[in-house]
Amino acid sequence: MKYKGYWCLQLHAHLPFVRHPNFPDFLEEDWLYEAISETYLPILSVFENFVNDGIDFRVTMTITPTLANMLADPLLQSRYYAKLNKLIELSEKEILRTKNQPEFHQVALMYERNLKNCRRIWEKYHGNILTGFKNLQDMGKIEIITCCATHGFLPLMLNETAVRAQIRIACQDYKKHFGREPKGIWLAECAYTYGIDKILKEEGLRFFFLEAHGLLYASPRPRYGVFAPIYCPSGVAAFSRDMETAHQVWSADSGYPGDPDYREFYRDLAYDLDYDYIKPYLHSDGERRNIGIKYHRITGKVALHEKQPYNPEWAENKAKMHAENFVFNRKNQIDYLSGILGREPIVVSMYDAELFGHWWFEGPQFINHLFRAVNKQKIFAPITPVEYLEKFKTNQVATPSPSSWGDKGYFEVWLNSKNDWIYKHLHVIADRMVEIASANRTAAGSKLRLLNQAARELLLAQSSDWAFIMTTGTMVEYAEKRTKEHIYNFNTLYDQIKNNNIDEGFLSNLEYTNNIFPDIDYTVYIK
Repeated sequence: MKYKGYWCLQLHAHLPFVRHPNFPDFLEEDWLYEAISETYLPILSVFENFVNDGIDFRVTMTITPTLANMLADPLLQSRYYAKLNKLIELSEKEILRTKNQPEFHQVALMYERNLKNCRRIWEKYHGNILTGFKNLQDMGKIEIITCCATHGFLPLMLNETAVRAQIRIACQDYKKHFGREPKGIWLAECAYTYGIDKILKEEGLRFFFLEAHGLLYASPRPRYGVFAPIYCPSGVAAFSRDMETAHQVWSADSGYPGDPDYREFYRDLAYDLDYDYIKPYLHSDGERRNIGIKYHRITGKVALHEKQPYNPEWAENKAKMHAENFVFNRKNQIDYLSGILGREPIVVSMYDAELFGHWWFEGPQFINHLFRAVNKQKIFAPITPVEYLEKFKTNQVATPSPSSWGDKGYFEVWLNSKNDWIYKHLHVIADRMVEIASANRTAAGSKLRLLNQAARELLLAQSSDWAFIMTTGTMVEYAEKRTKEHIYNFNTLYDQIKNNNIDEGFLSNLEYTNNIFPDIDYTVYIK
């Protein structure tokens, strides 16, 4: 069938590496457990239902190396499974508690159903849901792409060897999890500057994504704007975000997730119920914290205590209506663009995956109705970047502009008065890593282990998440602590190898605690 254009949905699934085996429970580990129950498993369920129902779909999805390593970690898998079973226990108690509260009873039933579906999928894959996403990629339904190894912000790295290591380690780790080389990459924070595409080319990557102005301000200016990819001089393709679809979903004022019928994120059962009743489902410290079961809808701009009961049927209807509205708008947009561009455009919709389900509870329902509506029209088809490049081999050559998708569009979120102190340390330890790797080209035994762990500590310190958190002002103490710890760990290992005095206990503890990239090879840092 001849379509007038194409639409690419790109979901960026990412969390920083958080693993604290020396504590029975840890607040920041909850980021992962919440995302599994609210985003990753529900989205995987929607995709598998598409396959079962014969619904054709295409989704491009980042699964960042930090997230992949956490999802594949046996300790985190076992902890998540225990938490899931506790939530299911609570959901069953809630059905009994709310049986005489009709305004809440249907919501309680919904939670029990959703959580047990999560457990069904989790057990189906024996706790490693990467297998489920890999299966969908092997079917040709989704394109999984990689990211910088620890979501490192590449434009603010001065050592090119360290930049290349972020890419090469990511590609090696991807192959371990998904059984093939990655074809594309999501640069952390969509942060691009001159020369990065050359490194991507050297590592075998075919495409990456840019914020809109990264392509619009390319040199020369792209003839088709953001509605066709460009080839960088290196030969790597760059796709760019369509801002119309971004605003439809992201905007706090006009975006779909703000609808009054959708679930209210900030009112949680952990604060509404009697303490003794809810205590068994809190952390061991007994402090009230969100547990993810919420009984109220957004309602409007009213105080939390004035929020009205959530109605799952109303919310489902809104998700369907909004999905159909999104498809209606894409049909009109692509019909118009195809007429003025003289070629089939591609509209790229880029979102954080965690928006769908975690922040916007109905997000997975929206995706479900979205592709079912897409299948009923004939104007455009869903597509992945690789499919588009194979269909349209000729594209304009241009050099993208330095840019990111952060606030104000450049690098200020990750370099400002709140976080600038980190970079003098990150630059030094990156140079030191190259120094000790180059001086020990054929290490073995404890020295090999030390060099590999030093690489892990450098990578973890380079995570862009820590600088981001320092800017936004949430969990700042944790972000600063993580940055300082990894810098300290690296420098301690550096001193040990320089003095040829390895502390086996210190090294073993780091290997156990910060065990990301078990198969890492420090020689990627040899200059």
